[in-house]
Amino acid sequence: MTGLFNTAITYVLYLLFLQLMAYQLAYSLVFVLGILISYVLNAGFVFRTRMTLKTLIRFPLVYGAQYALGMGLVVGLVEVAGLATWLAPLCAIAITVPLTFVFSRYIFTADQKTEVHDAHQ
Repeated sequence: MTGLFNTAITYVLYLLFLQLMAYQLAYSLVFVLGILISYVLNAGFVFRTRMTLKTLIRFPLVYGAQYALGMGLVVGLVEVAGLATWLAPLCAIAITVPLTFVFSRYIFTADQKTEVHDAHQ
């Protein structure tokens, strides 16, 4: 649900920004906003972990990889496949979001597993 909420907000912002700027810049700006929203939602609601400096630093790395893959897909879908600029990000999201979830879960839960393991020793 949080991913859907974040996606909906950032997609609406993308459509608004698309009226003011090139699709590449619009995609980039909403991507950064989406990272901030996602960090808070993932830490607080999805994985129920505390926000730490360590996760705050590592979390954007996952989204950096998602951004690179997503931008490549968006540009490829628009420039090569001729897909509409309003539709290309939705296709990119369908591919990148499942990968991002897996890596995000690792970032937020890896420290907890270490803490539990250390406590039992």
